[in-house]
Amino acid sequence: MKTVLTTGSNGLLGQKLTEKVLAEGRIKLVATSIGVNRYPVSEGFEYAEMDILNAEQVTAVIEKYKPDAIIHTAAMTNVDISEANKELCHQLNVEATQNLISLCEENNIHLIHLSTDFIFDGADGPYKEDDAPNPLSYYGETKLLAELAIKESKANWAILRTILVYGITNDMSRSNIVLWAKGALEKGQPINVVNDQWRMPTLAEDLAEACLLSVEKNAQGVYHVSGKDYMSIADLVRKVADYWSLDKSIISEISSASLNQSAKRPIKTGFVLDKTIKDLDYKPHSFNEGLKIVDEQMKKVASI
Repeated sequence: MKTVLTTGSNGLLGQKLTEKVLAEGRIKLVATSIGVNRYPVSEGFEYAEMDILNAEQVTAVIEKYKPDAIIHTAAMTNVDISEANKELCHQLNVEATQNLISLCEENNIHLIHLSTDFIFDGADGPYKEDDAPNPLSYYGETKLLAELAIKESKANWAILRTILVYGITNDMSRSNIVLWAKGALEKGQPINVVNDQWRMPTLAEDLAEACLLSVEKNAQGVYHVSGKDYMSIADLVRKVADYWSLDKSIISEISSASLNQSAKRPIKTGFVLDKTIKDLDYKPHSFNEGLKIVDEQMKKVASI
């Protein structure tokens, strides 16, 4: 059984990876993140505090546990915060990844790196793995720089690009577009939603499964991992309203330009999933199936 170390284990994807490993026992897990373990249980896996910006700490943790693979989920992902804090964004998304690459090269570790649809400009989506990147934001730029560093390395690697991940953590500490829309509409708060951006939202469980499949199949190269439904952000929010029988009349459609966001977003991304489905046996849920899973999990959390 392979030993796999995850970075950013307190985040949404990190927690879903822990959840899957505990439920299915497919690997030995070493979960790492900044601060204490926020997953509700501590049995069945190892937890090590690890700040990916602390190169000495990262080296010590990897030397201690000697993982066969690293699933690198930790990153600065807020697009506008990245634009405002470029130095920190570069440190987290590029320099920390370069450090991991070196350690993976030295110790023959399989690196599974999480990337994003934001490396594309959105002029010609949905995208295949070998389509030309052209990031519009500093966040997208740093994620592309990390990809290029990995591709130029001698490490054994796979890059999983994803889109608009949604789901819940056990302590409900992480928000995303589904939870934001549901929460606002339940309170009767009018919301503005862009109608000129298209995405393929990704259930966090699907992305976690793709990560584990990449480890098990020793995946090599770039893979696109998302949900299978292509929709505008406005349609996404309306689907959330429909699923939970919430009032759609308080949803106002607006253009991206009217938001005045500091970082530009791609208009139409989306992914062609054929390679990932064929090579990794990836089976994404539909958006409605994903909402059902989230709903069941929220009911379970509420009953505890």
